[in-house]
Amino acid sequence: MEIKGKIILALPEQSGVSKSGNNWKKREYVLETMETYPKKVHFDLFGDRADQYPLNVGEVVTLSFDINSREFNGRWYTSISGWKVDKDQAPAPPVAGAAPAPDPLAPQFGPTSDDDIPF
Repeated sequence: MEIKGKIILALPEQSGVSKSGNNWKKREYVLETMETYPKKVHFDLFGDRADQYPLNVGEVVTLSFDINSREFNGRWYTSISGWKVDKDQAPAPPVAGAAPAPDPLAPQFGPTSDDDIPF
């Protein structure tokens, strides 16, 4: 499965040693979808993937993941485990010497020279 969104929270790395003596680590993140009604999705990257896909708050990513549910003491828990992350490409940097693009939200005023006074 895949989902696209913006990383809004990066939790600290967790690590430890399993019962069998193997080291493990995981990183947890919260992604917010970019829909009319955004949804927040908590997911983790486990083992080598925690280092393979370092993510920062504000990055837009496409997450490939698996969903797993398990029962413990009569309650069910669901986890989303990421196995691949594709970061969206940033917009191309402006060309040197080129004028910056106008801000479409900036107010537009008429000419400022004294010659254009209508009276």
